[in-house]
Amino acid sequence: MSTGLKAKHQRLVLIAIAVAVLIAAGLLAAWALRSQASYFYVPSEMVANPPEPGQAVRLGGMVQAGSLKTAPDGITINFVVGDGDARVPVRYSGIVPDLFTEGSGVVAEGRMDADGTFAADTLLAKHDENYVPRELHDMTEAQKRAAVEETSK
Repeated sequence: MSTGLKAKHQRLVLIAIAVAVLIAAGLLAAWALRSQASYFYVPSEMVANPPEPGQAVRLGGMVQAGSLKTAPDGITINFVVGDGDARVPVRYSGIVPDLFTEGSGVVAEGRMDADGTFAADTLLAKHDENYVPRELHDMTEAQKRAAVEETSK
């Protein structure tokens, strides 16, 4: 059964179809990931050029001292994230990470409300380079080395 095309032309048609399928798959993947991307803002950028209300973004900065307040429901917290130039109020409901404290770094994932409050869905607490786990905090240097050696075996 003959298709009327020479073998050389058949290969060119197959290559053209394969390239078209790859381009279509790439465009489809880019379109699907478009809604998953979240932009990162620091407070001064967010105040100067706020995202659209409801757009998924990340806000990073320092939790301002004296700003952490727990709502009467016991699971909602309100605090302010700042970067030295601007401050953004944040509301979060859920379990707070262990390292989350006033004066510590935080990255909050969520959306900006129409009233200017950042509604966080997720909090990621950041620690400095001097972080020591609670379990090792009261140990001597020798005890710390022994504990590290024990876990690395």
